[in-house]
Amino acid sequence: MTDESGLVIGPDGRARCFWGGSTPDYVGYHDTEWGRPVRGDDALFERMSLEAFQSGLSWITILRKRPAFRAAFDNFSIDKVAAFSDADATRLMADTGIVRNRAKVDATLHNARVAADLPDGLSVLLWSFAPTPRPPRPSGRAGIPATTTESIAMAKRLKKLGFKFVGPTTAYALMQATGMVDDHVAGCWVPPISADATA
Repeated sequence: MTDESGLVIGPDGRARCFWGGSTPDYVGYHDTEWGRPVRGDDALFERMSLEAFQSGLSWITILRKRPAFRAAFDNFSIDKVAAFSDADATRLMADTGIVRNRAKVDATLHNARVAADLPDGLSVLLWSFAPTPRPPRPSGRAGIPATTTESIAMAKRLKKLGFKFVGPTTAYALMQATGMVDDHVAGCWVPPISADATA
């Protein structure tokens, strides 16, 4: 059951964010991954790509297809995906394990090529938009924004560099998922990340 603060109490007695207890897949993702700092160019390219594929769909769909996405996109190695050909794009469109949207497939290949050319790498670029100091956790569901000044700035910069499918809302979802912000609702059992862990 969800209380007024946006928490749901699971069978294990733990208070989780309102979305984090609806399925076993979400419980695991919420408890161990979402909101934890993610570093590394390929790791962040994966998260950026999956957030783009999620646009218009539920995250649980993407989460359940993630193993197939990883297999299809060579574990989201930027260098490998940047070298994908038209034949690879055709192969991906025939892969029933992933979301077969040609615009999103093409954007992922294109974004890999843009990321491969970044002088300081994708991780440095994306983390440069993490707000400092780190904002406090939201007090409830209503306190979680869809976009922020930082996500708008990130999306603008990414677009200027040539990235596709990275609007302000997608950028903020990426920031939430990779621990650039901590949007676990206050009272959630998941311990907050220390400032040192995000530096």
